[in-house]
Amino acid sequence: MDPVIKINPGGSKWDIRQKVWDYIEEKNLANFPRPVHNRIPNFKGAVKACYSLAGLQEFKSSQTVKVNPDRPQQQARFITLEARKTLLVPTPRLRTGLFNRITPPEGASKEQLRICSSSQGVKDFSVPVGLDAKIKIDLMVVGSVAVSEKGFRIGKGEGFADLEYGMMASMGAVNESTVVVTVVHDCQVMDIPEDLMGSHDLTVDYILTPTRVIKTDCQLPKPRGIIWNKLDTEKLQKIPILKKLRALEEHAGKDVTLGAAPVAAEAGLHTSQPKRQTRRRPRPNTQQDAEGESSQDSRLEKRIAGEPKARQHLTRMNKESRGDGKAGNEQEIGKTIKGKSRGNTKEQVPEEGGNEVKSQRKLHLSVTTVYLGGIPAGLRVSELKTALREREATPLRLTWQGAQHRAFLDYSDPHAADQALEALQGLALNGHSLQAELAKSQRGGRKSGQSSRRPKPAAAPKSEVSAPDAKSDATEKTEQ
Repeated sequence: MDPVIKINPGGSKWDIRQKVWDYIEEKNLANFPRPVHNRIPNFKGAVKACYSLAGLQEFKSSQTVKVNPDRPQQQARFITLEARKTLLVPTPRLRTGLFNRITPPEGASKEQLRICSSSQGVKDFSVPVGLDAKIKIDLMVVGSVAVSEKGFRIGKGEGFADLEYGMMASMGAVNESTVVVTVVHDCQVMDIPEDLMGSHDLTVDYILTPTRVIKTDCQLPKPRGIIWNKLDTEKLQKIPILKKLRALEEHAGKDVTLGAAPVAAEAGLHTSQPKRQTRRRPRPNTQQDAEGESSQDSRLEKRIAGEPKARQHLTRMNKESRGDGKAGNEQEIGKTIKGKSRGNTKEQVPEEGGNEVKSQRKLHLSVTTVYLGGIPAGLRVSELKTALREREATPLRLTWQGAQHRAFLDYSDPHAADQALEALQGLALNGHSLQAELAKSQRGGRKSGQSSRRPKPAAAPKSEVSAPDAKSDATEKTEQ
């Protein structure tokens, strides 16, 4: 099969990445999250591509499998758990360690295994693996932005997959017999010049696409350990586990001299490659909770605004979704109910007051509403929000009607709603399958962006309700 994306002679890795990201966006080949720039693309057909993993003889004979935590490889994580193999997942950006072992509940059902394989399940059902653990990884699945049939791989440019492999090689967890598999869309398979590959670059043995299984027979060796002169002090500060590994290797008499911080963007393992600078709207305050973002533009704008803020923001969201800290969880629920009692369309109140009207002004004129039915009794609105985040189907606003076993999700336009509907197919919570479809009418004819507030009931104090299922039918009145 001829590659659909042609590489210009003399092109760099970043030229190739940009071509792949642009092509996937132009042809609408990806699901959430969008846009795919600076990401491992969550391509359409990823589930089908992952199914081929179970047919590989190397997978059948494996005992310990490592799979990256990205969304397009979620089905690979599920297949690994379903086969009752040991599943290891790298910690995000290697901040707290090298990888975690996923530990499903004893006798877990297929649905529970699906939860364990999700991004939230990776957080909730995992235990860290120490550097001194004696682990042998038989097979690993990685994401890619581009890959060639010769096994040459290009990631998103931050070098974490290459570094992870080097760290595992230093630990003795991988060797020449470890099989490396990548899962990509057919358009991501192309001719990559060999001279772009460095000594630190991870190569792959198998490529799984929605239509093909490609055995590469790659001739280039994989990294045999950490190449310290490819790293700098900045990387060492960002990844504390590197300090421990460096001390161990220095004690063993190895050369652990660090390199200088590279200036060019094409600097292998350096993480400071320039982000794609798209247009910024001159809005003074764009920092809201992720569920309050009004469009893909604002999400992209938030990501460009700086990684440190994004890290703090994600940490806060994770704590809320897990219920870390009793007071914080009650505060979140209280804020949600408070918003509903005034108009039941607040999916999450910003941390600082005064942003509700601003959030309503952000709504697009083409807002499209999705009906979500079959919500089981006792389900909390925070649990639904967590499920929506896991499936990358976070709405602009959420109308919670738990007592009537339903909710309404507002999306910026029909296209965003269609993508959300696709992501929500097969959603099950507390053992109940939920029904997702377009609402029969769009909020009773209310124009998008129009305030949905209703007069506050005179006898309803702000702290009257402390949980979603305690609402009265009056405050849960549907707008459909």
